Amino acid sequence: MSELKDSAAHPESRIDTLRAERAAAVPDPSAPKAADPSASPEKRTLLGYLALMGPAFVVGAWQFGPGNLATAVQAGSGYRYTLIWVIAVSTLLMIFFTDMSVRLGIASPLSLISAIKKHLGRPVGYAAGVGVFFITLMFSVGNAVGSGLGLSMIVGGSPVVWTVVCTIAVGFVLAFKNVYGIIERILLGVVALMGVAFIASAVLAQPDWYQALEGMAPTLPAGSEILVVALVGTNFSINAAFYNSYGIREHHRTRADYRDITLMDTIPGIVAPGIMTVLVIVVAASVLGKTGQEAATINALASVFAPLAGAVGSTIFALGLSGAAFSSMIANATAGGTMLSDALGRGGAGGSVTARVVTGVILAFGLATTLTFQGSPVGLIVIAQSLTVLVSPLLGVLLVIMSNRRSLMGDLRNRWWHNLAAAVGIIAILATSVRLLTTLLG
Repeated sequence: MSELKDSAAHPESRIDTLRAERAAAVPDPSAPKAADPSASPEKRTLLGYLALMGPAFVVGAWQFGPGNLATAVQAGSGYRYTLIWVIAVSTLLMIFFTDMSVRLGIASPLSLISAIKKHLGRPVGYAAGVGVFFITLMFSVGNAVGSGLGLSMIVGGSPVVWTVVCTIAVGFVLAFKNVYGIIERILLGVVALMGVAFIASAVLAQPDWYQALEGMAPTLPAGSEILVVALVGTNFSINAAFYNSYGIREHHRTRADYRDITLMDTIPGIVAPGIMTVLVIVVAASVLGKTGQEAATINALASVFAPLAGAVGSTIFALGLSGAAFSSMIANATAGGTMLSDALGRGGAGGSVTARVVTGVILAFGLATTLTFQGSPVGLIVIAQSLTVLVSPLLGVLLVIMSNRRSLMGDLRNRWWHNLAAAVGIIAILATSVRLLTTLLG
């Protein structure tokens, strides 16, 4: 009754109210339409497909660093083609875990570690952030060593001096405001150049491809246990897969993008470093078979190229090493800074103040360790890479738990085949961790 009186007393007000309600009910055709994340995407152009490439290539660049190269060189030089199967299995498992991270990045309204803290408790989120930070410290050692070593082989001079130069250069790159976008563009180019360099190296080395194919059959040569652990630690890099969700969030990807992301980014971005690792193994095995010289170090492998292809071969391989070190140094420091900052509640973006400080700490640790232990840098890389598998099981379990939560994931939650692959991956990483502990303690 009072409403009727108010309407009668103020007819203009009532008319305005009706118009407002009608405008709200009927959307303005000239206004931009909100994207429906469950809708089918419009047909993409070639540039649209290429624009989806990025986050998984950042993961691959992080994964394929000097540590990966060092372990691959030792595998090919010490055991010829017999450990190629480790790379194949690790790459397949890496695709599944990266895919889980992609779906978490799409489905979760929060960054991954923030979501873990919300759903599983703050202590679990802190453990994840600190665990990733520990892994990035270990990776920073190999990145620092490899960056200086690669440039010294190309232009001469002390590897230590070039390590300092590369560390400063990476720090400069990471100082930019839109740090993730810059990193992504740099790493896409570097990964492409590395691919060319290692394909050229394989062509020059002329390996026995039939024996390389036989290396896909699982065998475990005597004395190769620690090296297998290191190969798993570098190629089945759960910490890198974990970080992929942050790149997906940076790009604001939706459910409609998921299928195309898988085809254009996840699979090629993870397969690329796997192929390059295999190429390094077959090159090292081929050099050993043709010259009889063992190439137990990266530097030795590059120098042994001289009888096969002269200085050009050594330079090509050194370029690949430099690219691997520089790209992994950037991605590793950024990921460690971002995820520890997220765990501490200081923001899950690489541009936050805390992320930048932690990034600087990671770079400084790699540089300081390299300057301190100059006697056996490649041995240091292998041990550091092996230690990463002690933290990886926690990150793998968290990815599986979070990607199975119906309330968070909805239609993007894990299916049975995802969980089957995840179980195999968790068992594999746990087995390598146990093997490493028994070897170190024994």
